[in-house]
Order: sequence, then C-alpha cells, then structure tokens
Amino acid sequence: MTATMLTHKISPVPFLVSLLFCLWSPLAQGQVDSIAMDSVAKEPFHDQLLNTADDVLDWMSTDTWSFIPVVTYSPETSLGLGLGAIKVFKPQVGASERLRPSSMPITFIYTLKKQAILEMDIDLWKNDNRDFFNASLELANYPFEFYGIGNDLPADNMEDYSSRYFYLRLNYMRKILPNVYVGPWMEYRTEEVYKKEEGGLLAGGTIPGSNSPQVAGIGLKINYDSRNDIFQPDKGSFHQVSWITYHDFFGSDYTYNRYEVDLRKYIPVWKNKVLAVQGYWSFVDGVAPFQQTSLLGGSKRMRGYFEGRYRDQLAMVYQAELRMPIYRSLGLVFFGSTGQVAEKLSQYGFDRFHYGAGFGFRYKFMDEGINIRIDFGFGDQTAFYFGLNEVI
Repeated sequence: MTATMLTHKISPVPFLVSLLFCLWSPLAQGQVDSIAMDSVAKEPFHDQLLNTADDVLDWMSTDTWSFIPVVTYSPETSLGLGLGAIKVFKPQVGASERLRPSSMPITFIYTLKKQAILEMDIDLWKNDNRDFFNASLELANYPFEFYGIGNDLPADNMEDYSSRYFYLRLNYMRKILPNVYVGPWMEYRTEEVYKKEEGGLLAGGTIPGSNSPQVAGIGLKINYDSRNDIFQPDKGSFHQVSWITYHDFFGSDYTYNRYEVDLRKYIPVWKNKVLAVQGYWSFVDGVAPFQQTSLLGGSKRMRGYFEGRYRDQLAMVYQAELRMPIYRSLGLVFFGSTGQVAEKLSQYGFDRFHYGAGFGFRYKFMDEGINIRIDFGFGDQTAFYFGLNEVI
C-alpha cells in the first residue's frame, strides 16, 4: 500500500454525522452561540450551514494545528475511526513572502477489525525556496487484496492477505536553475506478511514479496516546478523524473531499479476554473516484491479501482480533473482517468486500457488553500475517498 495522507475509502454520511455531533457538543455549542441571533435570521440557510462548518473547524483548530475527524468504511476494513491533523507553517522567522509554506500532516485510523495505520509526513521549504526536504513515515497493521500480476485478471482472482509494515522515505532537493530542483532520496520498507489465504498464490511462495520482504534503496529526483501555488495551483507545471536502485548493499532482499516519470500541467479555463492534467509512467527493471511493482488504482491514480487491482513491471496512467468553485469555501471537481500495466513495452495496446471517472466536492478550510476532499470514483467498482489536498 502506498503511503498517502488520508486516502482511504469513506462514506460521507458518517463524516457529516460526526460534524453534527461536534456541532451540538457543549464546547462546539458555545462557539455557535457566539453568533448573534439577529444576524443568523437574516442569513440564507446555506450561508448558515457554511458558517456552522467554519465554526466547527475553527473550534477543532489551534493557532498552529488543524484537526479533522476521519470516518472510513470499506469491505476490507469495516468501520474505521480516526483523527487527522495538519500544521502549515514557515520555519524561518521573518521569511519572505515568496517562501512556500511548509506542512506536516499526521493521520491515525483504527478499525473494528483491529487494524491500525499511522502516517506522518513533512514538507519543509527553506532559504527562499532554494532548499526542500520531504520525509514520510508509515506504520501499519492492515489487510489488503492481491489480484495477481497482469492487466487482464478477473475480479474473482482476488485473495486476501494481511501484513504489518514499516515504511520510511527521505528526500532532499536543491534548486540549481530557475524552477529546477535536483537531489537524492532514499526508501526503506520492511514487511511481515502474517496471514495468507490458504491455497492462494501468496501461500504458495512463488510470488516475490509473499515471504515478508525488506527493501532499501537510494536514488535521484529531478523536479521542474513552476506552479504558482503548491496547494491550489491554477497555472504552471510540475514535472518529476525519479530513479532509485535497491541492492543488498543497502540491506535489501531484492535487487532492482525503479524509474518514474510524472508530468502535470495546470491550465486556467473559463472563469475561475482550472484544468489539471497528468501523465504518469512507472518502470521496474529486475525482480521486485509484488508490493513494489508498478500498479493502478487507489486514491491517487485511477480512483474507482482498488489500489493494486492491476500491477506488473510497467504502468501508465493519464488523468484529468476540472476544478470549479461553487460558493464561498465549496468547490466541485469532475475527473477522468485511463491506464494499463504490462510486463514489457511491446504488450501495451490501445485495446488494453482501463477507464475510470467521477466527481467530488472540496471544502477550503485553511487560508493557505488546503482543501478537505470527498471523491466518488467509478471504475470496476464504486468507491468513496476522503482526504486532504488535491490528487493531481
């Protein structure tokens, strides 16, 4: 499973119920009562609802941290409850207005099936945007689904497994030219696959990664970043090319290379609307554990498909998202995607693409432009996603 902030399937109904519960709790009620009754009476109903949402989020926030309740549900996890927190800040006193805001999101979720996941990230900008540091840490005890390797596997090919894993990623980048950043990165993941379906492919031990793999690698990233805003860009580009090599010299059980190309463009269209487009390619050279192969699905690439529904040595994904404001802090998005996986380039074909689409809602809850998002994705399944920030 990819380490991602707040990207689990979610039912929006429990989320709204949790907000209403917070609203009518004694502490939240005190916040709401501060609004003069005569002004409330003059406001339209939809404005009153938005004011209430703003009050609840303000009540759940401090001067440095914002907190969000998380309610998840999926067949794999049953009901899950948790808490998300995010801090947006500038690490240097007296920093210039050009310095991009740094952020630190943290999420913890616990489910009725006694599954737990803790995610922590930090994006740190310094020295007038000349230096960038990113770190990601994930601890999980989580079930997942394995469909096999390939682009044409039927849904009934799925088997359940459970694992505990620790994941760490570190990345430092230095600006060397206008909008161009270069720097090293490292990745470490150790996993214990402690439950497999009897008679399944993983239980047979022939699939790389089915016997508690450990991988460690060091690589290089090159970014071209001309976005006018890192949270809500409406123009500019973000392009990234990365390479990482895993070797037993670093403590890895597997030796292979992984290459990724991620190209994104943000185009203003019509009035206050933005078209975000992305092309993503992943290449694995060598034998990698199945958890590290190129894949489709999840909340980041092809919503509407289970993460890892299709996986192989190579993957390509194309996505587009149209973003538009609705009213005040509310926004609406429509998105579409297509992609496929293959063992080698010659297997790619126009008749092998998978397709997905959907829509979602955005609620801006921080002045820096960070959104709460709820997405409805339709692919080979219907899925709900709850998270922070944009997908593309």
